[in-house]
Amino acid sequence: MSISAPYPSTNNIGAGTLPAARIADPQWLAHRYDPGHDAVHLIAADRTMRSAATFLTDEFLPTAAAPVVVPRQQAIAMIPRIDPVHFIFHSAYCCSTLLAQVLDRAGLASTLKEPLILNDLVGWRHRGGNPAQVADRLDSALTLLSRAFVPGEAVIVKPSNVVNALAPTMMTLRPEAHAVLLYAPLRVFLTSIARKGMWGRLWVRELLAKQLADGMVDLGFAPEDYFRLTDLQVAAVGWIAQADLFAGLVTRFPGRVRSLQSETLLATPRPALAALCTLFGLADDPATIDALAASEAFGRNAKDGKAYRAADRTREQIDGAAFHAEEIDKVLVWAEAVARGAGVALDPPAPLLD
Repeated sequence: MSISAPYPSTNNIGAGTLPAARIADPQWLAHRYDPGHDAVHLIAADRTMRSAATFLTDEFLPTAAAPVVVPRQQAIAMIPRIDPVHFIFHSAYCCSTLLAQVLDRAGLASTLKEPLILNDLVGWRHRGGNPAQVADRLDSALTLLSRAFVPGEAVIVKPSNVVNALAPTMMTLRPEAHAVLLYAPLRVFLTSIARKGMWGRLWVRELLAKQLADGMVDLGFAPEDYFRLTDLQVAAVGWIAQADLFAGLVTRFPGRVRSLQSETLLATPRPALAALCTLFGLADDPATIDALAASEAFGRNAKDGKAYRAADRTREQIDGAAFHAEEIDKVLVWAEAVARGAGVALDPPAPLLD
């Protein structure tokens, strides 16, 4: 759920030596993009390292401090193949990391959890990057990311939700791609933010600032109105903006985009995973789906790997909701009115499971 990161810039393009054959090796992850030099930072990150990383950010990748910096066009020229790519777009705190972990299975799919290079492109865009150039570099980033560890695997990219404004462009650039729109119900989302205290409240404000910069928020507020909102109202506004974006994706890319609620995934994992495999064109035979539904990831906290069962999640939600009940209830009523006035449905259309 990364939002920001130190801006990558370097003058030592070509630092280190990396033969062309090794650039082509899928273990070399396109980690950062430096627009000042039109260069890509590549780091060695095999499947084990990526699987162990909560997100593909510097914090979780031991090799991030030792990148090989290569001109973008040179890196692109060394890619021997591009594997099928699909997307998990999400509203945050909705089991998207869990889903990415479950689908990362040798022979089935390679998943990428919030690759930082996509955040770099969002940051460049916010600093005034030319839209056509941003789209071109996004195309390059997707090419570099679309390299599965096993030929024939699909690559499933789960961007940070700060990248959601680029979702329409990604779907346009990759016309064969499909996407699932994963979201938590608004009450569950507000409870998660309230439970996380100051850091959760700061996070939603930072997210909204970036959504405003992306032009994602069209709910009838004047600019000065945002300063008058409580933290959970800000959280609700950001959530509604994403629901509006998701509905637009369904309309713009019919048949390629389906929505899935986190609670549905957790309550009925087997049919949800079967439908996802079909959507992404993955193997969906009973044995494969059984193996996915039995994944150990369902019994662990996706963020820290500790044992974490459905009962633990339910208990935390109940405790959090009880402690913040009055605030959550009032904000929920207010948010429903805001969404209704803006014509935004609280459940995006085209559910994965009818």
